[in-house]
Amino acid sequence: MIRKTSISILLAASLSLGGTAVWAAPPQGANLQSDQAFDNKIVKRIKVENIYNHIAELSKVPRVAGTPAEDAAVEYIKQQFESYGYDTEVQEFNIYSYTEPSLIELSVGSMIFDPVPLGFTYGVNGEVKSELVSAGIGAPSDFEGKNVTGKIALIQRGSFSFAEKILNAAKAGAAGVIIYNNVDGVINGTLGEPNDGYVPALAITKEQGAALIEAMKDGAVTATLKVDGAKTDQAVSHNVVATKKATQKSTDQLVLVGAHHDSVDGAPGANDDASGTATVLELARVFANAPTDTDIRFVTFGAEENGLLGSYEFVNRMTEEDYNRTVGMFQMDMVGSRDAGPLIMYTNDGKKNIVTDLGAAAGARLSNTGEATPYGMEGRSDHVPFAEIGLPAALFIHAPVEPHYHSPADTLDKISLDKLKEVSTIVGAAVYQVLRPDTPALKNAKVAPKVVDYNFEERELEE
Repeated sequence: MIRKTSISILLAASLSLGGTAVWAAPPQGANLQSDQAFDNKIVKRIKVENIYNHIAELSKVPRVAGTPAEDAAVEYIKQQFESYGYDTEVQEFNIYSYTEPSLIELSVGSMIFDPVPLGFTYGVNGEVKSELVSAGIGAPSDFEGKNVTGKIALIQRGSFSFAEKILNAAKAGAAGVIIYNNVDGVINGTLGEPNDGYVPALAITKEQGAALIEAMKDGAVTATLKVDGAKTDQAVSHNVVATKKATQKSTDQLVLVGAHHDSVDGAPGANDDASGTATVLELARVFANAPTDTDIRFVTFGAEENGLLGSYEFVNRMTEEDYNRTVGMFQMDMVGSRDAGPLIMYTNDGKKNIVTDLGAAAGARLSNTGEATPYGMEGRSDHVPFAEIGLPAALFIHAPVEPHYHSPADTLDKISLDKLKEVSTIVGAAVYQVLRPDTPALKNAKVAPKVVDYNFEERELEE
């Protein structure tokens, strides 16, 4: 891992002051042209139908990391990059693979669970018969003052990852965990990777969780939770990396654009994240023949659903030279669902950076509403490893996410062409603001980007 350090980037032309993105003024007397004219050089080349067709191909089957289905997706992505003329590399790395339990049971008195409870990927086997204890959303504070030792913690989905909830419960002494949904539908979740601290855990629906909470009002409720046959092995996943060198006098800088190509078991992953991967492919096609003075690297990450393993692997392999010359990282995840909320840019620390500055300005020019794209604070995607080593990074996503997230219903028919167009044009225009030859990393630009205000939103990723 490259040591986290402060770095100096030539993008000092863009600063965030007092909540406003302030851009460097152009040279005195420059012949100004509108940013829209430059945007159109990229935006008009984007064909949203190409993005849709890539999603259709990638979402035929779930692309679980370390399986033949992921291998097929990797080969498809590689061939697309190469057909556009990119130097393409496939990075292999070891991960864990998971065999689903052969037995999952939950019994609580005479209650009938339909749909049946589900296990968590990388969960553990075991049988627990004990009293249920309501533990809120599973934050450490939710266990304070409660005796959960040897008992089963009943936890609502939201705010924390499934893994964090289970580990918090286990640390408090719980022998098992039941997590109920906070939206309609079933939970199809992953714990990211194996952990010796996990206890047996199951997932149930929002309605089933509400029924258990109601039953507990009348007194102690005993549940029996069984998980058996789950197995974890090692497997191989991949990142696909496509690089284009500057075609004009080079700034010797680098922009990263990424998405993850894997999905969870049982989910075709049309939106999560074939939509992001397909948008990466289309932007790669568009930029292949565009005049640029900055290097660009498109990456599709494997094993995001296993705990951001692909993006951590990519970061671990970055050279010090590439680290020092990276302008920023644009990550796209779940960017096409008709049922998701509006577009937002999340940073890992909830602070603005050059990526959000560029995205907000592009959003003001190109979004459906004509308003600057807002930003917020959220991890849980492949922008995180880059932020952790000090590189500007942001996640472009529609939030709240759709109710069929991580489910078999994440299919092509839920994809919105308008959503795809919105994200591809905003990210494409934001990236081109750095890559276009008249702006050596925005320094001495002949064209000054529009000055925009853009707001922080306390918007949850999941309702």
